[in-house]
Amino acid sequence: MPPPSRRSFRFDDETQRKQGARVSRMFDRIAPTYDLLNHLLSANIDVRWRAHTVRRLGLTGAERCLDACTGTGDLAVALLAGGAREVVGSDFAPEMLEIARKKAGDRATFLQADTTRLPFADADFDVATVGFGVRNLQNLDGGLKELCRVLRPGGRLAVLEFSRPPNLVVRGLYDLYFMLILPLIGNLVSGGAENAYAYLPRSVMAFPAPDALAERLRRAGFASVAYEALTLGIAHLHVATK
Repeated sequence: MPPPSRRSFRFDDETQRKQGARVSRMFDRIAPTYDLLNHLLSANIDVRWRAHTVRRLGLTGAERCLDACTGTGDLAVALLAGGAREVVGSDFAPEMLEIARKKAGDRATFLQADTTRLPFADADFDVATVGFGVRNLQNLDGGLKELCRVLRPGGRLAVLEFSRPPNLVVRGLYDLYFMLILPLIGNLVSGGAENAYAYLPRSVMAFPAPDALAERLRRAGFASVAYEALTLGIAHLHVATK
């Protein structure tokens, strides 16, 4: 793998830097229970969503892939299983990355990096993915532009993210679960680490709707942007081409 370029990790705004550091600490503190709670609270649906994401990319075995906001590396491991030639995972939470390294062994490379300031050269990857991470970016548009920058022309981006279901009945049940039940269970299991499982529903509620995210992907430099609802709209998968 070529060495990272010497791009700066400076934030343009001090408030964004401090907020990013706070979120990073929060994810570090829940890292030991993160996978258990994800699979438990989603009834393992998140595993199927990641597998579907990789299938949609139709990897040929020749792709060098970046999994940004990789967390504990589940999507990076799914990319390897789906035939990626090489996988690099990046995240701003070092404790999450330690778990990712244990999962993947020497099959993937993981490094600490801010997705709005990626330490890679232009056109360095064939595929980029983000699973349940773009909503944590303090500068969403900046992060999308960076993902576009590090992709080669014709490279593809897949963004898997939570969303609010369009059906009002399903949305009501979803909001009840997300706003009340999930934070209660999550904080009991994780020891209430900075109220991380109260942060999760707030971040989803504040995130752009699927059509708005598609437009922001286009503004970031992507074309052929398509998206699909998963499991009654609980999540959406966006796929775009540079």
